[in-house]
Amino acid sequence: MNEVLENVLNWIYSWLGNYGWSMVVFTLLIRLVLFPFDYKSRVGMRKMSKIGPMQQALQKKYANDKETLNRKLGELYRKERVNPLSSCLPMLLTLPIMFAMWGALRTIANEQLAIQAFDILMGKTPQIQGWLWVKNIWMPDSPFAALMPDLGSLQQITGPVWQKVYDSLGAAASALPQTITYDFSQAALQTTIRSMYDTMVALPAYAEAVSLLPGGTFNFLITTVSVMREMNGWFVLPVLAAVTSYLQSAMNPAPKPAEGQGAANGNFMKWFFPLFSLWICSGYNAAFSLYWVASNVIAAGEMWLINMYLDHKEKRETTVGEGSVR
Repeated sequence: MNEVLENVLNWIYSWLGNYGWSMVVFTLLIRLVLFPFDYKSRVGMRKMSKIGPMQQALQKKYANDKETLNRKLGELYRKERVNPLSSCLPMLLTLPIMFAMWGALRTIANEQLAIQAFDILMGKTPQIQGWLWVKNIWMPDSPFAALMPDLGSLQQITGPVWQKVYDSLGAAASALPQTITYDFSQAALQTTIRSMYDTMVALPAYAEAVSLLPGGTFNFLITTVSVMREMNGWFVLPVLAAVTSYLQSAMNPAPKPAEGQGAANGNFMKWFFPLFSLWICSGYNAAFSLYWVASNVIAAGEMWLINMYLDHKEKRETTVGEGSVR
């Protein structure tokens, strides 16, 4: 599936010529494919939300009798025609697509960063593609990330990717520094990358691009952060990822949790995903962060439309029911 998604994204890029905007269009297509699953999930959530008070009443009444509680809950689900898993299963089906998307983006990002590294070694100005305020879409949107690929990002590239890009150079590979042994086997990979990086740092233009801002290092209790002289972004996408994740969870028609452990778990999950989004997007490439934000925004729009449709549908059914009684 990774290869399929990678090919689709590259096909969109062949039309738009910018990976940032291609990611937005690609995300829209993914959300359209997932829409039927999202719809079923939202319907299940609304049903579970409506019977929430009845669930809580049963849990309180039979708190010390688990067997009776389970039987009564089963009777409630059958009476209301609710499947407790109906809101979860559709969402679980979307997880493989998200993981495949992650893998496809990682492959494309690694290939692009390897191309940039070889261009630098050959004395060329690397073709860096940005998006709005992000200068290099394949590096994190952060003032703590360099514009050019740094040692950390180069070390994340696997040997097969390095070999693929190196082989694609063909005769142009002769322009690479001959002091480096381009051995991308597993045993020699990290040594080769280190040699490439040391050679790159010896180039004044690259050394300037990955240098730190004077006075821009800050020590905290658990970590140290350094602002880059040529920062790649302003940390906008990671913050937007956290904010949109929070807003999306706030829009879910989930039932109010019971007091005690249930309430604590609800509050934990309410903040876990936004903080997880902030953390993962702060260190991953901006293309993936853009996918995350665009997916959240589009999903929120879908949720609003679905809720509006279901509200209208329920209102119409209520009106028809009242007319029948009369």
